[in-house]
Amino acid sequence: MISKKGLCLAVAFIFAGFGPLLAQTDAEGCKDHPLFTRMPNYYIYDCQATDFDSHEFYLDDEGNLTTVEGAKTNINYSLVEGKPFPSALQILRNFINAAQKIGGKLIYQDRWNAYIKIAREGNEFWVDVRAYDDGAGYSLTIIEKKAMVQEVTANDILDALNSQGFIALDIRFDTGKATIKEESKPIIEQIAAALRVAAGLKVGVEGHTDNTGTPEGNKTLSMKRAEAVVAALVQAGIAAGRLSAVGWGQEKPVADNRTEDGRAKNRRVEVVKK
Repeated sequence: MISKKGLCLAVAFIFAGFGPLLAQTDAEGCKDHPLFTRMPNYYIYDCQATDFDSHEFYLDDEGNLTTVEGAKTNINYSLVEGKPFPSALQILRNFINAAQKIGGKLIYQDRWNAYIKIAREGNEFWVDVRAYDDGAGYSLTIIEKKAMVQEVTANDILDALNSQGFIALDIRFDTGKATIKEESKPIIEQIAAALRVAAGLKVGVEGHTDNTGTPEGNKTLSMKRAEAVVAALVQAGIAAGRLSAVGWGQEKPVADNRTEDGRAKNRRVEVVKK
């Protein structure tokens, strides 16, 4: 007959044996993306989803890339302990084949990453599959491409100018150009509305970039972008004498340029009270 103490020890031993298995279940709230099932013998140890963000996708061996914006999902998978390791190529090839079956196209592939574009039911998805640690894990970053919903109002702009003396705005431009994207034009309208309310206010428009490219090229680009915003405001009825433009390029980062999120924060336009 097992004593009470012995029974407790036996139960503790049983649950201790299940420890690694219980630890290797999906993280709370995480699940596979609707586009893909997972590789066999993997569990999700981390996931993140945001309504609007960006991700860089490589296009070729020359380092050319494109930044895609929209709803972003990142899912990180790890191999269950004791299971055989697939190769990185096996992981990438599985997702490439799965994507092609639903109309996807491989954009570029290297040893550890596959970059895929999928057009499906009127939506456009970009997928970055990344294998690491010789198959011990892999991650999926998926962008459902869409325009940002404008949330900054004229009141927000005036409040920031009065309290802080400036406001940083996420005005988007075509890659490498000074052409304002259509989804950012509502921001221009709100800046103009703020300047109409504060009729005596003069502001400077300051362009900033991340450190991708050369310092000289970034300074020129940021100046052209600041000038494009000024021109758009003039076209909206704001007197040119109330506006000035300057391009700082990569000289004044507000975040770490070594990360994608940091570079996104550094690509900004600031409206500064004069």
